[in-house]
Amino acid sequence: METVRLRIDAAYDGTGFAGWSRQPGLRTVQGAIEAAIATVLRDAETPPQLTVAGRTDAGVHATGQVAHLDLTLAQWESLRAARRRDDPHASLARRLNGVLAGETPDIVITRVSPAPPGFDARFSPIWRRYEYRIADEQALRDPRRRGHTLWQPGVLDGAAMDALAERLVGLHDFGAFCKPREGATTIRTLLDYGWRRDDDGVLVAAVRADAFCHSMVRALVGAAVAVGLGRREPDAIVALLRAPQRTSLFPVVAAKGLTLVEVGYPPDAELAARAEQTRARREAPASASAPRDVRGSAASD
Repeated sequence: METVRLRIDAAYDGTGFAGWSRQPGLRTVQGAIEAAIATVLRDAETPPQLTVAGRTDAGVHATGQVAHLDLTLAQWESLRAARRRDDPHASLARRLNGVLAGETPDIVITRVSPAPPGFDARFSPIWRRYEYRIADEQALRDPRRRGHTLWQPGVLDGAAMDALAERLVGLHDFGAFCKPREGATTIRTLLDYGWRRDDDGVLVAAVRADAFCHSMVRALVGAAVAVGLGRREPDAIVALLRAPQRTSLFPVVAAKGLTLVEVGYPPDAELAARAEQTRARREAPASASAPRDVRGSAASD
């Protein structure tokens, strides 16, 4: 069946959600947006299904989430007919925001646009970027941002945290930093990882990788916090890359300080090839002797 693919950009406060993915009986970001789309479409026979770039966990926020939606030609024509004088993409974004604002206004559709040929929100990305915010006792603790910032007792050594982060960049097996999932690889390319203090003294981590395995960003932050407090030596953290089993050397930090801020895609002409390459890597059988390299697989944190 011929369809029309749309790219949907969204931002949300993850506090009130049980993560992105639809789950029976729980409020999720995917479930809320799909329900809003269904309300706008008024088509009970073809329920909408979103495909997302990064399946964020419970409590994780986003300012740059990306998804795609496939509509039947009949659905698309009904949207165009309803607002003949308006751009149908902008009109759909306005109508979705109108529905979403009627409940708890913690999701905003920032843009709806035509998806280029070959675009796949999940398989086409070449990287994802997260930020994590920590206010230690040296920083201004703004109560307006308490739901998006971890308040850490004590004073953190930001320079030591940044030095550790730099040593973790590269292609590694991050098994020590990931929640294990059967059949899934933990090999990732960490493209950038660094710490800085903003104007309020809040420590902000910028973490960018081709993809993330489950809880990887929060574990990387937890390792940096342990070093910043002087509880762990940097060499002990780096050594985990050579023996990548799940570790209890440091705690995984809370979800509330984490935000998905951007998803990077290749030029339009390379989207289809990138998606095919990534999908093939994810579907290939894992080697019994060594984990496979699936750089570019879907993000999860």
